[in-house]
Amino acid sequence: MSIYRTAVNKPVTTALLFVAFAIFGIFSFMKTSIAQYPDFDANVILVMSSYPGASAADIETNLTKVLENGLNGVEDLKDMTSKSKENISVITLEFNYGVDIEEATNNVRDKLDMISSTLPDQASTPVIFKFSADDMPILILSATADESLPGLDKILDDKVTTPLSRVKGVGTVSVAGAPTREIQVYCDPNKLQAYGLSISTVSGIIAYENRNIPSGSIDIGSDTYSLRIQKEFKDPSELLDIVLAYKNGDAVYLRDVATVRDGQEEKEQEAVTNGRRSAQIVIMKQSGANTVNVIDGVKKALTSIEETLPTDIKIETVIDSSSNIKNSINSLKETIIITFLVVMLVVYVFLGRWRATFIIILSIPISLMASLVYLFATGNTLNVISMSALSIAIGMVVDDSIVALENITTHIERGEKPKEAAVHGTEEVGISIIASTLTMLCVFLPLTLISGMSGIMFRQLGWIVSIIMIVSALSSLCLVPMLCSRMLRAGKKKSKLHDILFTPIDKGLNAISDGYAKVINWSVRNRKTVIFGAFGIFVAVLLLLGPHIKNEYFPHSDQGRLTVSIELNAGTSQEVTGEFARKLYDRVSSEIPEIQICSYTFGQADSDNSFASMQTNGSNIISMNINLGSMENRERSASEIADIIRADLRDYPEIHKGTVTEGMGGMGGAATVDVEIYGYDFQTTDRIAKELREKMLADPAFAQVTLSRDQYTPEYQVDFDRVKLAANGLNTTTAAAAVSAAMSGTVGSYYREDGEEYDIRVRYAPGFRTSIEDIENIIIYNGAGNGIRIKDLGKVVETEVPPTIERKNRQRMIKVSGVIEGSHAMSDGVAAAGKIIKDTDIPSELDVVIAGDYEDQKDMFADLITLMVLIVILVYMVMASQFESFMSPFVIMFSVPFAFVGVILGLWLTNTALGVMAMIGILILIGIVVKNGIVLIDYLILLRERGMGILDAAVAAARSRLRPILMTTLTTVLGMIPMAIGTGEGSEMWRSLGITVAWGLSVSTVVTLVLIPTIYCVFATRQEKRKQKKLARKAAALNA
Repeated sequence: MSIYRTAVNKPVTTALLFVAFAIFGIFSFMKTSIAQYPDFDANVILVMSSYPGASAADIETNLTKVLENGLNGVEDLKDMTSKSKENISVITLEFNYGVDIEEATNNVRDKLDMISSTLPDQASTPVIFKFSADDMPILILSATADESLPGLDKILDDKVTTPLSRVKGVGTVSVAGAPTREIQVYCDPNKLQAYGLSISTVSGIIAYENRNIPSGSIDIGSDTYSLRIQKEFKDPSELLDIVLAYKNGDAVYLRDVATVRDGQEEKEQEAVTNGRRSAQIVIMKQSGANTVNVIDGVKKALTSIEETLPTDIKIETVIDSSSNIKNSINSLKETIIITFLVVMLVVYVFLGRWRATFIIILSIPISLMASLVYLFATGNTLNVISMSALSIAIGMVVDDSIVALENITTHIERGEKPKEAAVHGTEEVGISIIASTLTMLCVFLPLTLISGMSGIMFRQLGWIVSIIMIVSALSSLCLVPMLCSRMLRAGKKKSKLHDILFTPIDKGLNAISDGYAKVINWSVRNRKTVIFGAFGIFVAVLLLLGPHIKNEYFPHSDQGRLTVSIELNAGTSQEVTGEFARKLYDRVSSEIPEIQICSYTFGQADSDNSFASMQTNGSNIISMNINLGSMENRERSASEIADIIRADLRDYPEIHKGTVTEGMGGMGGAATVDVEIYGYDFQTTDRIAKELREKMLADPAFAQVTLSRDQYTPEYQVDFDRVKLAANGLNTTTAAAAVSAAMSGTVGSYYREDGEEYDIRVRYAPGFRTSIEDIENIIIYNGAGNGIRIKDLGKVVETEVPPTIERKNRQRMIKVSGVIEGSHAMSDGVAAAGKIIKDTDIPSELDVVIAGDYEDQKDMFADLITLMVLIVILVYMVMASQFESFMSPFVIMFSVPFAFVGVILGLWLTNTALGVMAMIGILILIGIVVKNGIVLIDYLILLRERGMGILDAAVAAARSRLRPILMTTLTTVLGMIPMAIGTGEGSEMWRSLGITVAWGLSVSTVVTLVLIPTIYCVFATRQEKRKQKKLARKAAALNA
């Protein structure tokens, strides 16, 4: 018994089977998490090693090169970059996407073990860190306060960070920029000298006095008591009463030589939000946790946490990664709903019967829901790629059901009983449906097999559409015939309203069919004119418009946030940096009213701040996060606003380097073109890099150009005379410790209050730390108690620290990074950079290459083009098997080149660049366009088998198949239009895909309807002539 007859004879079982699909799909939809993109496994490993006291050049020669040579042989390594700076070497290993990072880590560890004996003796054991997108913050909050500001750090630590750390999925919670309490003991060096005291002596005495010491126990009578010396300070003012020494019989108290200030640290990272001093709360998720779920959990916890905070503390959201994800997904949901309604309307207009429309449309939600089971079962997320797959599939899902229903309807109209009509009608087109489904699987299943970045991005798309097409085919072979046998009846009387609405449509379609039949009749009799005309159009579009099509990597999307990083000239004090940041904020906020929240930090961050430690920070560096809100609530785009800020930064000569990044970087941000200059000599590479930067800045294709190499940092070095040190009973270490204690201070003890510890820092008062003379007058005490000034032991020399030495793939390198201006495509930037390099006189010892997003784009395009060739071959093989002919599928494949004509026209007319998403659209087109050819040629062959001549069969088949071809084409094209013209948040990502499929299919269909029958007639006529000649030769041979 056939599957069709079983489905028709067992309607309850059939219905429940598909209901089960829907129920599992709904359950999966409710349980599946949402995300921006498919999950990316970590593909970067950092190797860090320190070598105390070594310069950047020494680190490069003795540590970095040794590590690089050992690690170069690690399997699947894509790129290796390194940074050598004073005391430390950092090597970044980037692996190919899709590599098992745990296995890669073990391979790296094995290599390090092999070379550990060749490292310098003083070098530390290399430490391995895995780095991925999970190590980036997902939520940045800002806490502002008035009266509570001095104690904000402790309040946030107790009441905010600790509870938030317990939220499921939260990795680390860091507080940056809050005032940090510190007890400062400011000593007067002149008074210290008068009493023969040093900073280390004072710090040591404070440590000895600030103690709670358990002293055992004592038995008194029948009771045992513990003994304790309880002398920890209860108040910072108690420090002033510490006795430091006796002079001439009088006690010398701390207050005689120093003052005590209970306040915040002198130099700390400061945070400002919307012009008010604040603290940044940076939240990172655990590896593998879902961003949206974690942020939802944090926000839920915050509602109860805020009730426990002092009333003057306000917590605002600066950066919320989930908002863009949710908005993008909601935008795609709207697109899917609109697409569904459009497809339903097209089907109803063509069929004119609501029952038939219902039967066909029912396959859409069932197929889509079934695909969601795959996402839930495999632990994947509902993201932009998977949602795009659902939207793409809607227009294609109904094709098979339309074919089955039309044939069943024909049988019913002939007078067959609905049950028999359903079985026989489906049986006739069953093979065709299976073949067309296999054709689509040939397009989408290969997407699941590719590796690297392409595989990670589009594997989900391949699986989802494949599952949808399989379920759709099952639906058309089982559910559609069952429903037709129950719901459709022959000769049902139509209402007047129906006649009013659909009679004009039928007349219009019949007129189009008649006109089309005349066109085909002329075309098959003027085959050379049609073929050469079509070929001419193809060549003209390819030659005239093809070169004007720009290309990109991923589309540029507006995520509603900007990150600004500013590096002032080296040596700029924190006070000057803070004043500059305030001026810049005032200017930017007045020019850009779209700014909802602007939060920035400046100054050196604490070493225990995990997020800040990953960033470049210092007294001269400003990091700014700007929230612009949703693009739907703004007239200006994030790209336009970023260009305004970039223009502002160019007005300040004190800025050494200023970058404005759209979004959080990565996909969807502004494209970058990196020019990498390889060469050993610093001066030569610096000169060429600066020359290229100036030329790129002058080119309109670039909005921002920066150099990767840091500037030389000014510093003072104390050059001790070893002979003088030895003569005074000193050495370099003790002398250096005295200088450090005087300038930076020593922390020998802590002040404890309410379970918290605060540093007690002892050093010279600020007034004695402002000049070279102050350094020269620092007194160092030797073992005999004699004080000697620095100037009597050496000299203070002003110098500069060389910049960090960057290397890539074991060569010194400096990078010139250009951000593409919003109105230009990446290809414009690449062309401009190439011309600039060509016009620049570059020394022969230097190598210059273009990299960045361009390099990644080339790799992905190469993968997709290879995939395209594979898909074409597979599609041809499936069609050849279906037709048992090499000629028929070869004819059908002529529709593919004209899909490219449509793509080029669409991209050119809409001024859209050819990117990765457009390339995916082209892959999809290969499967879709041949389906129309299959429908046409299949029926043409059937008519010839019934005895019709070639030309008559071509005209009849073309006229008969016009309506189903138009119907399936319109469902797909109109289904793509909401994607192509979408304006919601995140719509930029899939717009080019919609444009590609809509234009490619439209033009291909128009050409297919005329060209395919014409080309078929050419080949079929030749086959007939060859057959006739063969028969004539045989007849002649027999007669002879």
